[in-house]
Amino acid sequence: MKHLIRTGRISNLALLLILLPGLSLHGQTKLKPGFNIFSPAEDVEIGKQSALEVEKQMPVLSDRALQAYLTKVGQRLAAVTPGEKFPYQFKLVNVSDINAFALPGGFMYVNRGLVEVSRNEGELAGVMAHEIAHVALRHGTNQASKASLAQAGLAALGGKGGSTAQVIQAVGGFGMNSLFLKFSRSAEQQADLLGTQILAQAGYNPLDMVGMFETLRKESGRDPSSLEKFFSSHPAPADRAVRIKKEISMLGSPKMGPPVGNFAQIKSLLQQMPKAKSLTQLQEQAPKSGGQGQGSSLPASSSIELPSPSIRAYQSRDSLFRIDMPDNWQAKEEPQGVGVTLVPRGGAIETREGGQIICGIIVSLFEQAIAGSAQSSGPFRGKDQLEQTTNKLVNQLLQTNSYLQLDSSSLGRNQLDGASALYLSLVGQSPANGKKEKVLLHAREVSGDRLLYVLSISQEGQPTEVIDTQGRILRSLKVRK
Repeated sequence: MKHLIRTGRISNLALLLILLPGLSLHGQTKLKPGFNIFSPAEDVEIGKQSALEVEKQMPVLSDRALQAYLTKVGQRLAAVTPGEKFPYQFKLVNVSDINAFALPGGFMYVNRGLVEVSRNEGELAGVMAHEIAHVALRHGTNQASKASLAQAGLAALGGKGGSTAQVIQAVGGFGMNSLFLKFSRSAEQQADLLGTQILAQAGYNPLDMVGMFETLRKESGRDPSSLEKFFSSHPAPADRAVRIKKEISMLGSPKMGPPVGNFAQIKSLLQQMPKAKSLTQLQEQAPKSGGQGQGSSLPASSSIELPSPSIRAYQSRDSLFRIDMPDNWQAKEEPQGVGVTLVPRGGAIETREGGQIICGIIVSLFEQAIAGSAQSSGPFRGKDQLEQTTNKLVNQLLQTNSYLQLDSSSLGRNQLDGASALYLSLVGQSPANGKKEKVLLHAREVSGDRLLYVLSISQEGQPTEVIDTQGRILRSLKVRK
């Protein structure tokens, strides 16, 4: 699990949503990109770095005719896409799964399986327009920006001169795929609406987007496994078709244009090729050092050093808190703010996406002011400020760490250094090494509208002495009154 951080105060101006240009024609829905600490140029650099990793894992088709056709469809859509003029790129992947995804900055990958099930160019363009909409609304780096509320490095790096490599490591080690490739239902709804607008302005029949959803629904009945990845990364908003048809009714009478190529001929070229493998089959055939899921690797288990009996104290920069730890543990301070991660030797392992904590303690701050627009419903009833803000923190953790789930039997209230505190557990299978992971969260209010929270991270097979030490570290916490 990656280091989590204090959410430094951000100017109210930085939280204003900026209306994308070109979205007010014919009374269509006006869509706004969310809070983002990254610049558009950083979107491109992050996407470029991520694309290199994707292409190590997925076979891109080199057929010129197929790639040229896909690029023509993509460029027709990109030409009318509002917002930043990203350098969109479109590549066809020789995988049978029915899916497509786009990385920040406009790097799009379309699986062969999606083209093969599409009934016409408009249906294919509908999915591509939806993915382009994610890029235009900057949903990937928007999610990464929100993760800065609970993740090390991003608040300091995004937009403040940090290297792209540092940004990739900060995001990647804490679930890069979750941030860049899996979106909330509200983000999917926005992409549906903007995608519909793009489709119509590009000269396609926007009803083809609805038609594609019907095609996917039928295909899911015939071959559910081929759509597993699609539905996991594209959670369907409620009343999707109804909402899109309503949007279409507000677009006026879009001018239809001819297709960019012979779609039937393109499908015929694919049928003449050897049958594509599924992503699962490719992963099974990969070398054993390969990992679970796209772009990950499972390193060998690390050996966690037993805690020293000698204790030393750590005090935060502004003296907000003090905590004791074994003198053979490392204290890794956040680049800004007062947060710290305490780890034993062997408590962090290197993955392809960067360092990831599998054993340790994180102490940091979460600010209600920054999370004000976040969802307040959650595991606690939200009767008081502590419960409401903790709910928002938990929602952020679950959103940015899709492998974790709430253990609903673990909720409770206790004391943390004499103040009322809430606690709960999150559990899941670590993407770093495949082991069962447990994250114990304790949260208490401090001055103003801030939460001081402690995350205790452990995995199955961890030495008992280390688990006991984590408990003693938590109990040693002293907060400035």
